[in-house]
Amino acid sequence: MTRRKIELLSPARDLQCGKSAIDHGADAVYIGGPSFGARSAAGNSLADIEQLVRYAHRYFARVYVALNTLLADDELDVAVAQIYQLYDLGVDALIIQDMGLLECDLPPIALHASTQCNNRSPEKVDFLQGVGFEQVVLARELSLTAIRDIHRKTDVALECFIHGALCVSYSGQCYISEVICGRSGNRGECAQFCRHRYQLKDGRGKLLADEYVLSLKDLNLSSSVEDLLDAGVSSLKIEGRLKGEQYVKNVTAHYRQQIDEICARRPEFVPASSGSCSFSFQADPERSFNRGHGEYYLRGQRAKTGATKTPKSVGQFIGRITGVGKRTFQVERGELLHNGDGCCCLKVGGDLLGFQVNRVEGNTVHLARAVPLKVGMELYRNLDPLFNKGLDQSGICRRIGVQLKLVDLGEELCLSICDEDGVKSETRQKIERLRAQKEGIGEQTARRQLLKVGETIFKVNQLEVELASNLFVTAAVFNGLRRQAFETHIKQRLLSYKREDLPLVPNNIPWLTDKVTVYDNITNKKARAFYQRHGVHSFSQTGTEITTLMHCKYCVRNQYGLCSGQGEKSAEPLFINDKTEAYTLIFDCKKCEMKVLRGRQDT
Repeated sequence: MTRRKIELLSPARDLQCGKSAIDHGADAVYIGGPSFGARSAAGNSLADIEQLVRYAHRYFARVYVALNTLLADDELDVAVAQIYQLYDLGVDALIIQDMGLLECDLPPIALHASTQCNNRSPEKVDFLQGVGFEQVVLARELSLTAIRDIHRKTDVALECFIHGALCVSYSGQCYISEVICGRSGNRGECAQFCRHRYQLKDGRGKLLADEYVLSLKDLNLSSSVEDLLDAGVSSLKIEGRLKGEQYVKNVTAHYRQQIDEICARRPEFVPASSGSCSFSFQADPERSFNRGHGEYYLRGQRAKTGATKTPKSVGQFIGRITGVGKRTFQVERGELLHNGDGCCCLKVGGDLLGFQVNRVEGNTVHLARAVPLKVGMELYRNLDPLFNKGLDQSGICRRIGVQLKLVDLGEELCLSICDEDGVKSETRQKIERLRAQKEGIGEQTARRQLLKVGETIFKVNQLEVELASNLFVTAAVFNGLRRQAFETHIKQRLLSYKREDLPLVPNNIPWLTDKVTVYDNITNKKARAFYQRHGVHSFSQTGTEITTLMHCKYCVRNQYGLCSGQGEKSAEPLFINDKTEAYTLIFDCKKCEMKVLRGRQDT
């Protein structure tokens, strides 16, 4: 039976987040390098990346570096030099967007096509596979049906977002930040216009909404992991390179448990790295940062995916408020609150009302100050200090199973290790042969001390001891031998880790058409040469040609019940205004898509 490796891919804002992701079950982590990552606030030094690589490779887990911005001509040489440094450090793959890099002299490192490449058709994914990409990050908007179709028509490894924040525009196709304030999302400088408050008006000037019209709920595909694997996805990706360590621990642990449960039932799936996890906390994504959760368009239906009341984290739903006092309130029985919890409610009009719990007595909650609460309000907990304390205390949750064998060689002891991957090592320790006062005491001491794994990454599944029955060895000797043997075995695992070298072989397979536009994101001469080599003859590439600021699967008409058959049809077109700019919303109902244009386009 062919077994498909399933990769849980977690974000790493920095070295510590990356280590925590590995400790809590990630098969791979993705992290920004010193520059050119699509999160300008999440860069990391080469020294930190080197540490993370060594830390991950102990578990045969991988490290991917996001180098997925669009590059200018004078940046290409700097980017290539950085890529060679990353390759020399042992990085497993690069996540890139700029096709100009494929015209450069690169080391034989695996390339992954960023979701910024707008990967949403079998033809596009097949092309990317053909030009040398080993893994393709699919557009978040795809349904299970679309993913199955891509998998059926291509052979490349498919990576899919399963959790975290959503961009309202197709990735790589959002230009509002660049056009309006000179901060390009494709250069890692998104100004998050999708989280602004807008007035939504129809063509007659009627106010339809005054809220966060373009803000989306966060993604949570917890209930669809197995469906994604069946559809052909091999890499399950958690969003969050700007998120903190608590988020990374909690969400990674949550999906690790889900994947492990599936792999235990279905032997055709196997985790992509080593070790098994045991957690001291109950993982729960609702207790970490979230704007409310949904499955976006995975099932194909036009769900209401907006988080239009607030762009802030609402957290975990607790229940409805059933009674209000001067500095107290009662809440229907649900999740228990604790002293110090941070809570919030949505006020009429949509603003978020936040407050802290002072004391809890039964279902009565006492506050330190008066808060304008009302009966019927939905109560959420967006800060859970008790849960977060458990996350902070959670260390190495992941251990590699080993078999130990201790043999008496006369003048020395030999401790051999064979782990779950078949990696073997041997460590010897000279001893002074002393006679035990009691038969078998040496073996008893050896078993007791060699089973102490402490804060190592190992767990002992089997221990064999072959000692002379009258040999006495101190506990300190066994402890030292165990420590040295585990250190030696980690070194042996690192030597055993093999990164596959994948030289890039240029070809001239044809691009999807014979032309490209400004929306194909060509920003340097080498990217232009790439498309020319692949059959493009027509280039329309000036920034002044950008008229569509956002291209979205998300639809405001659907969100507000303005589609045909949903209610009273509004006068077209629709406009949004954030008090500094006006934008026109254009709808393609056949494709069920929306575009955002700058200014009022009344015709």
